[in-house]
Amino acid sequence: MSIILAAENWDPAPWLERFRRLGPDRPIHNASDHFAPESIHYAAVWKPKPGLLAALPNLKAIFNLGAGVDALLADKTLPDVPIIRIVNPDLTKRMTEWVTLQVLFHMRQMPAYMTQQKEKRWVQLDQPGAHEIRVGIMGMGVLGRDSADILRRIGFQVAGWSRSRHSMGGIEAFAGAAELPAFLARTDILVSLLPLTVETRGILNRDLFGKLARDGKLGAPILINAGRGASQVEADILAALDDGTLGGASLDVFDPEPLRAESLLWSHPKVIITPHVSADSTPDGLVAGVLADIAAFEAGKTLPNQIDKHAGY
Repeated sequence: MSIILAAENWDPAPWLERFRRLGPDRPIHNASDHFAPESIHYAAVWKPKPGLLAALPNLKAIFNLGAGVDALLADKTLPDVPIIRIVNPDLTKRMTEWVTLQVLFHMRQMPAYMTQQKEKRWVQLDQPGAHEIRVGIMGMGVLGRDSADILRRIGFQVAGWSRSRHSMGGIEAFAGAAELPAFLARTDILVSLLPLTVETRGILNRDLFGKLARDGKLGAPILINAGRGASQVEADILAALDDGTLGGASLDVFDPEPLRAESLLWSHPKVIITPHVSADSTPDGLVAGVLADIAAFEAGKTLPNQIDKHAGY
């Protein structure tokens, strides 16, 4: 039972090598290779070309190699087979590292200190402690819960918001549209790890920014987005930064990607940009898990972490 690798804009070589080394008895084909469509039973994908998977008559399951599934679900020709969201400790920890880095970067006034370094100015700024900063995480799935736990242990006041309530020790929980204003009102640093759905598209907008806490130790709230690019409204972020509604932003995702060369985000002094690397997928981190899930499925077990196609995650 063969596997097809369809990962657009990725170098397929390390993925194919890892699949062949860890699963030598299971053929693996790159999507650009010649192969018999009826021989493919599993697909490991990242933003595959629309229609590709529909041409595989014996496909049993699709393994999405990144955290977001919105691009995959946009293909209206997808066959009716399980879509598996990769839940992997390596990917989760990478996201937590990036989120923690950005929260600490803003809390410890690093953007201002970097400017002062360029200007050769020695000015000691107020340094609030983590216990004085209220972090709010939107999206309390696996990634959000791990980031919340680490930030809580550092000492931040952490709250989480999601569509349904997720209770964690030491983390204040908010859920649903009715509780969103209260969540925002107690948040100094907003971290978005939301999936892209009809409800979350454009949610990071001027109206939402205006509801964030105005009495925090940082002077103005901070936006951190490593969820999906289409959840943020670029023009609203720029306007909020310019008028002081936001004090800074760290952005890892954009719509479209790569970020347009003419975007004003590139040169804005209050913006940190990374090129969608917060939770980079690697073959070393993910391939073994895909093969293990396939083996368990063929032994009669249910595939874990299946996507709810209607919910969008």
